Amino acid sequence: MGELHFSGGVVRPRGCCFALILLLAAVPRGTVAQTNTVYDFLRSDMNARAAGLAGSFVSITDDPTTLFYNPASLGTLTCPRGTVGFFKNLMDINAGSIAYGQRLNDSSALDGTIAGGIIYQNYGTFAETDESGETIGSFSAGDLAFVAGYANTLDENLYWGASVKYIYSSIAGYSSSALAGDFGILYNLPESRLSIGASIRNLGFQLKTYLGTREDLPVDATLGASFTPKGLPLLLNFDLHKLNQTVENFGQRFRSFTLGGEFTVSRVILLRFGFNNEQRKDLVLGSTSGMTGFSGGLGINVRTYRLDYAISSLGNIGNLHRISVSSTF
Repeated sequence: MGELHFSGGVVRPRGCCFALILLLAAVPRGTVAQTNTVYDFLRSDMNARAAGLAGSFVSITDDPTTLFYNPASLGTLTCPRGTVGFFKNLMDINAGSIAYGQRLNDSSALDGTIAGGIIYQNYGTFAETDESGETIGSFSAGDLAFVAGYANTLDENLYWGASVKYIYSSIAGYSSSALAGDFGILYNLPESRLSIGASIRNLGFQLKTYLGTREDLPVDATLGASFTPKGLPLLLNFDLHKLNQTVENFGQRFRSFTLGGEFTVSRVILLRFGFNNEQRKDLVLGSTSGMTGFSGGLGINVRTYRLDYAISSLGNIGNLHRISVSSTF
């Protein structure tokens, strides 16, 4: 197999490219391209670091939040890590997540890395009315997902990972549930400051539907890379999302991309920026896009803890705010 040359060295992909091809080829095309999907809360960036990078997270290493983006990246955890995040959405919709991952002990029968996490979204309380418009009570709505993941090595620097998730959604006494899985690979080259990742998320089926109406899960096939330029304390990320969806022409395949950057100012301060191209195109209102699709963030390291904040712009619609706390154990 050939070599890829970068300023930081030579990359010898070996089995990496073959594994990437196999993973993306396994995606069912067309059947998941419909716009009517359920459990769309699974597409949201719950963690502030991920949101500050506009969701460019499929090739990030050494972060437990990768459980929700690419379970293969869990294999790069250098020590036990946990994170808790809160997401302030529009119209008083609150959401959040928790994730924890650690490498199994050498004495364990099974090696590798395990992780667990929870994602939730609360839509609040609504007034319930009868046919004449009279208030007769109230109801609430919410979404919840429990996730468990595992990662291990396929070859030197090549990781694979999988996770399973139980999804539950409810509104006004009605409920729906599903079982889904995520699968991913990661090729990490620390000496070349490069990592390449690919994942397929939310492959699964509904266990229980809303009123008998079966809907598709929000399947997302993503391919991305992270690179640190030589001599710069800057981590650059680029992701292509929704590669499973049918498009009219090849150019539209690049519509759903995100860019992110994380600049290490000092041992204490990190600055982040991001751009979501699909979001910018979909949320244009009037003749100007403003800051739609752009995001920014800040990370503060204090001993073994890191406090992260992110703001994502939806233009004239408003801004989304996220905060999270991470720690090593």
